[in-house]
Amino acid sequence: MKQKYYNDLCEEFLRIKGQKELENFLSGLFTPQELAEIPVRLQIVKMLKGGFPQHKIAEKLGVGIATVTRGSKEIQLGHFQNVKSISSWRR
Repeated sequence: MKQKYYNDLCEEFLRIKGQKELENFLSGLFTPQELAEIPVRLQIVKMLKGGFPQHKIAEKLGVGIATVTRGSKEIQLGHFQNVKSISSWRR
């Protein structure tokens, strides 16, 4: 049954047209704390794909090394293939 809910969520994401609609959807679905964490996790993936050391990523983004390691493991599992890497620190 949970897979059905996951599939429903994916279908809703695919129906969204435009950034404003996506922002409204996300702000309704997630708490402010969750909304703050999601972009950081994406930056972790981009930095890992850019070859940055895990400890430097954790330090730069203010997250635990375990959070960065989890991102690394997900990349190894083949997730995030369409996510672009970054080649320099963002300010």
